[in-house]
Amino acid sequence: MPPDYRIDGFAAATERVADDFDFLTLSDDMYASLAAHHTSDGLESFLLLYDGAAIWDAPGAAEYVAIHIERDPAQWTFTFDVTSQPTVPLAQRWLITRGCPAEVIEPDPLQSPRPADALTSRLEDQLRHNPGDRYTLLDHYTHNPGSSEGGIEVSALFYDAHPDAAEKPYRLFLEETSPSFATYTVREGAFPTAEAADGWLRNRDTPLPLPPRQPKNLTARAAAARSRTTTTAAMSAQNPAQPGHTPATSIAPRSRGRRS
Repeated sequence: MPPDYRIDGFAAATERVADDFDFLTLSDDMYASLAAHHTSDGLESFLLLYDGAAIWDAPGAAEYVAIHIERDPAQWTFTFDVTSQPTVPLAQRWLITRGCPAEVIEPDPLQSPRPADALTSRLEDQLRHNPGDRYTLLDHYTHNPGSSEGGIEVSALFYDAHPDAAEKPYRLFLEETSPSFATYTVREGAFPTAEAADGWLRNRDTPLPLPPRQPKNLTARAAAARSRTTTTAAMSAQNPAQPGHTPATSIAPRSRGRRS
């Protein structure tokens, strides 16, 4: 069933909006709705979706789609913005920055994998709220074998502008979903350059390098768990001249949703 866009009776505000929306919804029967928020005044909708067709897109394509719809009841028209993101927290972040309350755009825990530990939840919170815009997404890669025999791994490279990260500002976040799709983990690695992060992803001959400054409540067990990885998918990490540069995203989704 396609997502609930709530645009019955509304027309696209321009021909360009109409064309873009037709393209977005061309195969929306492959979208799985993870969360949605519709404002009480009916003016806006925020949708968090998983695109089941992303696995057939370009290798490494992001699988989560976030859509923000705005309606003009006086003209009976609508406009929208859309992005594809590699992980749920990044898709949530995009919606939050457009006015969606953070607490209403959470995936249904009965329909989605759950965080395997507190460290995973904490790292996701860092990316979801991104205080001070400290993280800039540089590159990402989704490794999805498309079967229940293997898990899913998402690698996302960020530039961390926080002063404490000055020595190793390139942060690699690894999200690994178990083959059962019941739980997932997120771990963070720290590197002095984007090339170093890319080299680690390609070789994985050492544990994931931990950030120099660890939270006081990070136990030895959690630190050890943080260094575990299970797949060998490689990500082509970028090292832009301007660390604050973020490549444009396009409609080419993916998600952790269960596949039938």
